[in-house]
Amino acid sequence: MVLLTSHWISMLGAALVTLAGSSWLFVLPAHIRGHVDNPYIGLLIFVIIPVVFFAGLALIPVGIMLAKRRIAAGLAVVQDRKTAWRRVAVFFVVMTALNVIIGSQGSYRAVQHMETVQFCGQTCHVMKPEFTAHQMAPHQKVACVDCHVAPGASGWVKSKMAGTRQLMGVVFNTYPRPIESAMESDRLTPSAETCEQCHAREKFTGPRLRIIAKYKDDESNTPTQTVLMMLVGGGRYGGIHGIHLGPGVHMRYAAADNKRQNIPWVEYRNADTGVTRTYLATDAKPDSVHSLPVFEMQCVDCHNRPAHAFEVPDRAVDDALATGQLSSGLPFLKKTAAAMIKADYKTEEAEQKIPASLASFYRQKYPDVYGKRGADIQTAGQALLVIYKRNVFPDLKVTWGTYPNNLGHTDYPGCFRCHDDSHATADKKTITQDCSACHQALAVEETSPEILKTLGMAERIASLQKQ
Repeated sequence: MVLLTSHWISMLGAALVTLAGSSWLFVLPAHIRGHVDNPYIGLLIFVIIPVVFFAGLALIPVGIMLAKRRIAAGLAVVQDRKTAWRRVAVFFVVMTALNVIIGSQGSYRAVQHMETVQFCGQTCHVMKPEFTAHQMAPHQKVACVDCHVAPGASGWVKSKMAGTRQLMGVVFNTYPRPIESAMESDRLTPSAETCEQCHAREKFTGPRLRIIAKYKDDESNTPTQTVLMMLVGGGRYGGIHGIHLGPGVHMRYAAADNKRQNIPWVEYRNADTGVTRTYLATDAKPDSVHSLPVFEMQCVDCHNRPAHAFEVPDRAVDDALATGQLSSGLPFLKKTAAAMIKADYKTEEAEQKIPASLASFYRQKYPDVYGKRGADIQTAGQALLVIYKRNVFPDLKVTWGTYPNNLGHTDYPGCFRCHDDSHATADKKTITQDCSACHQALAVEETSPEILKTLGMAERIASLQKQ
């Protein structure tokens, strides 16, 4: 005890040990519960605090050794035990007060900050694409952990291991570019433990009207609309959800690639009816399929980008035109805008080149339009830049199409990964590609669909567009 209190380094080591130990006791119990708040808290619990703790342990013998040398050299005198104990008492009173303050305020505020979506996405540069996409509807208010971490003790442990692994990847610059999706890296948390905590597969959802706006590449950016009645269904009532995830239904599939875009084998089994069918793609050989990983179908096999959806250029421009962010009255805007955001730019080049290139196009090709509608052209240039910046991150190798979206079948294979009419059983039964199995088409790329007039929606839709 005398030697411990005779040198400031040993006292510093003791201070770090008590500080780390107290902080750990404050933080750990709050996160051993049914559902972890944030996987990155593992960095605090299993990396930062232990580093401080062991650094303190290492300093204690160093300080004691230096104290012995000072006394042996006559540079210091040996304290009496009464003085040593008095120093210890003062030390522990001060450290107790500091630990209470740090534990109740500092640790709490650190943990509170680490539980936010901003910490997950903005603190770590490598997650910028995912954070940017998360700001878009419909799940922007849902915390990262609600979809990425399973409840229970095993989910808690896995989240801590994941946070530590991710930290090491950033520190040593070994993280993949682009960041792999959970499905691609095979670290996907089952949707039964995440999505289905809010979305029940047994729930029946009635038909949903979907209106898809598109614009042609002509001078007038001619608008068209496709109107679909989506047969969502659910439970025992069929529809898209009921057929794939209804009571007794179990589907498995084999994937030939990590992104699960090439599916050569599908098995359908209905425990209620006893029906089992196995489908094989026409270009697949049974022997080659046996070596492929097999997965149980779940929500995220179709809804694979529910909170981090990235757009494709044409659709992004169409949506901006339909909602008035871009003026459809600017000639050839659809064609020009789509080409500009598809071009390759270095990390910072797009800031200048996209708005400048659009302005240059109209100044050279349509000087009258440029003179009269300069403000609209400038607004359009900035809107295109926003579209580009929320989808393309050159430094992280994220570009158009990096993350396929399996919902639908227009931009990516999606549904047609299986519903291609080429997956067949031994007796030649195929997985249907009949459009009416999932939706009824009320209008297909029509310039002025009658159904929208009948529903009284034509004028409302037109009012959103900026001429």
